[in-house]
Amino acid sequence: MTTETLIWVAVVVVVVAAIAAIGYVVLQQQRRARLRDRFGPEYERMVSEHESRREAEQEMLAREQRFAELDIRPLDSDARDNYAKRWLEVQERFVDAPGFAVTEADQLVTSVMSDRGYPTNDFEEKVSTLSVGHSATLDRYRQAHEISGRAARKEASTEELRQAMVHYRALFEELLQNDSPHHTRHDPGGR
Repeated sequence: MTTETLIWVAVVVVVVAAIAAIGYVVLQQQRRARLRDRFGPEYERMVSEHESRREAEQEMLAREQRFAELDIRPLDSDARDNYAKRWLEVQERFVDAPGFAVTEADQLVTSVMSDRGYPTNDFEEKVSTLSVGHSATLDRYRQAHEISGRAARKEASTEELRQAMVHYRALFEELLQNDSPHHTRHDPGGR
């Protein structure tokens, strides 16, 4: 091979490598943007809890994969009406027994989740699953759960209990809707 041919081969190799690197960076940025959109505030929370952004994003992708394998289903209209009625009863009980009402609200949210097909074994599993389709209300759910725990120990004020009810209601109303905002049965990318 001539020197000129070697130079052209080297230039082509460098150009192809540069295009591949640029393509990789663009794909990473698109994935990051999609995860930010899908997970909302949960994205930044997870990044701060993990050793690296890449590790956090891998966890989010794993959550999406687990979520895609679930059989999340809508509630029929009778079930939605029944749950809405039960919620009103819980709210009415808040006046006389706010701590008990908050505990009931937590149980009612868990019941709706279960009927929709969400796993409900423990709080962290619930949060992990909800983060995929209900990221907008996830922080509120965490706060409500934390207040509910303090209420069980009789360490929450009436105002905190009221706030827990508001937080639970936000997620409860989302769960009663027929569609999850970002749920697509077999597409973990949410497209």
